[in-house]
Formats: sequence, structure tokens, C-alpha cells
Amino acid sequence: MTQPIKIANCSGFYGDRLSALREQLEGGEVDVVTGDYLAELTMLILGMDTLRDADLGYARTFLKQLDDTLGLALDKGVKIVSNAGGLNPAALAKKIDELGTGAKVAYVEGDDLRPADLFEGALTANAYLGAFGIASALSNGADVVVTGRVTDASVVVGPAIAHHGWAPTDYDALAGAVVAGHVIECGTQATGGNFSGFTDLFRAGAPMTKPLGFPIAEIAADGSSVITKHDGTGGAVTVDTVTAQLLYEIQSTRYLNPDVTTRLDSIRLRQQGPDRVEISGVTGAAPAEQLKVAVNTLGGYRNQVEFVLTGLDIDAKADWLRSQLDPQLTAQSVTWTQTPARTGDADTEEGASVILRCIGKDPEAGPLGKPFTGPAVELALASYPGFTMTTPPQKPSPFGIYRPEYVDRAAVEHTVVHHDGTREVIADPTEFADPAELDPDLGKRPSPYPAPADTITRRMPLGTFVHARSGDKGGNANLGLWVKNDGSERYEARVQWLAKIVKDRKIRELVPEAKDLDIDVYVLPNLGAVNVVIHGLLGDGVAASTRFDPQAKGLGEWVRSRIVHIQEDLV
Repeated sequence: MTQPIKIANCSGFYGDRLSALREQLEGGEVDVVTGDYLAELTMLILGMDTLRDADLGYARTFLKQLDDTLGLALDKGVKIVSNAGGLNPAALAKKIDELGTGAKVAYVEGDDLRPADLFEGALTANAYLGAFGIASALSNGADVVVTGRVTDASVVVGPAIAHHGWAPTDYDALAGAVVAGHVIECGTQATGGNFSGFTDLFRAGAPMTKPLGFPIAEIAADGSSVITKHDGTGGAVTVDTVTAQLLYEIQSTRYLNPDVTTRLDSIRLRQQGPDRVEISGVTGAAPAEQLKVAVNTLGGYRNQVEFVLTGLDIDAKADWLRSQLDPQLTAQSVTWTQTPARTGDADTEEGASVILRCIGKDPEAGPLGKPFTGPAVELALASYPGFTMTTPPQKPSPFGIYRPEYVDRAAVEHTVVHHDGTREVIADPTEFADPAELDPDLGKRPSPYPAPADTITRRMPLGTFVHARSGDKGGNANLGLWVKNDGSERYEARVQWLAKIVKDRKIRELVPEAKDLDIDVYVLPNLGAVNVVIHGLLGDGVAASTRFDPQAKGLGEWVRSRIVHIQEDLV
């Protein structure tokens, strides 16, 4: 049996810490360093890059990282795998060759469906590919593998396949690697970043003031893994930090990847030691027949102006300003939002102020230039007392609209261009999931939920013993809630209470803007968690949304702060 492979992460998004690749290479022994640079918004950004220069379309920061560290990686025998190729992996591979290190560079393509013209008006259209192309590139001697739009976990699963020799039907092992990949794909979100229990980590003495260490997955031959980080780095790896990332941007209890259907309700977590969390028990099934496609279209242009309203008569000031501006604005869509007024005798000017925001959107840039900002500026001496704008007038900027689509695998040619220039088409799976395995109702919270009725309750924040992690999937918001693993003897009872209280009606109460939206609630008792999907909360996605928090990153923290009735014997 092969030894575990140590796969590190050095990037969770396009713009992450540049020094992370060097940190992973110098901080300890690893076999592979991976990086995730692509998000739905990133594909739009790269698409805009290609409009300016067809030779672009890749994550240029990754090239800068390699210029600094590729020689070191070669000296240490560490492979590098990244999806930084974006829309142009061939161009990125060529740029890496030009660094002159002698590294053997392979790339994976075939995800870009724009030439097939399947989606009208698509700026980008990329199928999510699996991991077997990456595995083949590594098995054929590549030192560096860059890809286009593979799934985030695939950059981790591919090296594990190559190392352990898994077959396409080794579903449990593949599913275990997908889970490990999902945990480390977003970098320091697995080691204490963006973690609702960060104060617990401070109290426990974790080195939270140091730069947080990027995660490492030690993946065994059976697909089980240990999540860890280099000694001496900041942050912590605990059952709760790992759970936070597991619940990030998932949907149902089935996590669909091109190579395997992963059963999230089979995951078992255990604190193996300091900064070491074991993931075991993961099972998988055959993958779905179709592939998901991320489609971005140009939605038009947007601009915004912000006004500061201070002191008394806040609502009257806002009403007057809107009555002055609205008749002059010609943009197709104008949306106004206002932060809540603060009550009481504020002892700072900022504490006595609110922000009134006006957002305009239009298919053309013209109505959002001078015709949009000019009328606002002209009111500087002719509107409410204390008139203040937060910035000078801005130029309109284009925005995109994201939507998911699905295609038959026959429409996609998953191709590896090996380091010697030979091309290999990766065969499609021959087995596919039973429809019952893909039932979207699997794991949904039953109603009524089988739990005893509350007795004496106290009004307290939901976050009293509940953690949260939230994010976006296109226009939908994902909200993961789980009971903290603090060693309490009340843990099982708290988990049951959480699953009982979190139903669609309660979510509409806690998040009033979701009152008319479809809501799904899934129960993951193995993680002490529920996962909530709020459909349409983010409109047409992050780039087009006019919501205060367009990616729902703060949604979980808001919900944790809401007051609920908690059974007294659970506190």
C-alpha cells in the first residue's frame, strides 16, 4: 500500500497571499503544492481580460509566484498543480516555459465551450472537468500542471490519483480525496480564517496574530486524510475550522464532481492531535451523466453614488434627496439602499450618520456616466443640510451575469497536452449515478422534525453555541450552521435542537429579505450541522447584485447575531 501523499494549498482565490507558495515549499516536507485561483467572478474578470488582449485570460499572479519559486520546487522534487490557466492554459504553460527553469510543463484544456456556441451571448462558458487529466499529466512526468476550469477539488484529487493509482471506479477513495480537496481549496479558510469561532482560537492560545498557515492534506490510499499545516505558522486546524470549510458553498448532501458523487452525510471528523484533523468514512458513488457549465454573459454597466446623512431628520433628508434625483436619472434600473439609523445621543459624527446608496444599471454606459453622477454633484449646495458624498464621481463599469448550465459529456473533450507536446483525450466514465443517488430531496429536513418540544427557553443569539459559514453560488446564498465542538455534554441535544429550529419558516424570520424566496434546509447530523440554500437572494450573482453583501459572506454572522428562543438546559 502506498504511503499518504502530502498535498499543500497556496491559494484560495485570485489575489491571495503571494508569498504562500514559497511558504509551503520552505515550511516543511510536501509532495505537491496546489492553488485555486478561479471563482465564478474570476472567470468573468478573465473574460474581460481576453476582450482587451486575446493572449491573456490566465491568473498572472501565479506566474509571478512561479518566477520566484519554481527553481526551489524543482530542487525539492515538489510538483505544482494549479487551475490558474483560466481561459488560456496554453498561454500560461508557454509563459512558464519561458521562465527558463527546464521544468516539464503540461496543461489541461477542453473546458472552454465558447467555440461550440452553445450559449447565446456567453462571454465565458466553461465546463467543470475532473481530475484524471491532471493525474495523467503527472504520471507522464510533468513537474507543473496548469488547467482551465476543473473543479476546485480536482487539483488535489489529481495528484492523489497519480500517487495511489486509483481507478475511475474507486468511488470511496475518490470521494475522500474530493472532501480533502474541498477543505483545503480555499486556503486559510481551513486554518482559522473567516471563522466564526476565531475568539475561541485566541482564548486557546493559537498564534492568530501570525499570518495564517495555508492547509495541507495528507491523503491515504483509502481516501481518508488528515488536514494540517506547517509547524510555526499562524492559525489552527480544529474540527470546527474544518467543518466551516466543509459547509462552504455546498448545496445538498450530495456533492457532485465530474469523477464521483460524494456523500457529505458520510464524513467523520476527529481531532487527531494539535493542528491535525482526521477525515474518514467518506463514501462515494458514480458521477452524474452531465457536466456543469459556468456561463458568464455581459449584463451591461453599473455605477453608484453614496451620500452621508447625519443627525436629525434622516428619513426626511433621504426622501428629499431621492425626490430631487430620481426624475433626472435615465438609467434603466435605479436601486436605493440605506443603512439603519442609529438612535440615541451619538458621541461621534460617524455614529450619528447613515449611508444612502444609489446604484444604477443600464445596458449602455452612457446613462451611467455624466448623466448619472452630474445631477448628484450639482445638488451639493442645493439639497439636505450636511450634504456629503463618500467619493468623487466614478466612471461606469461593466458587470456580468452568471448562470449554471449543464451539458452532455459528449460536448466536452477533456484533453491533456503533455510536457512533450503529445495530446491525450481523457475517456469519459462508463458508469453513472443511479437517479435515486441524485435526488435533490436526499437529506432534506423532515417536517415536523422528530424532536421533543421546548420547555423553558431564553432569548439569546443563535450564535451562543452555533457557528456559521456562508457564501454564494451564483444567485443563491449558502448558509451552513453547526454546533460548536467544545466538549460539552450537551452537544447531541444541541445538534437535535438546531435541526429542529432551522426550518424554512425560521430562516424567513431571521432573514426577512428571503420571505418570498424558495429555501432548502439539509441536515448533516454527522457534522452537527444544517445547510441552508436561499434561492435567488443574490439576484443574478455577485457582479450584478445590488445587495449590500453581494456574495453573502457576512450572512452567517448576521444570522448568528439574531435573537432566538434557546432551550434553557442547552445553555
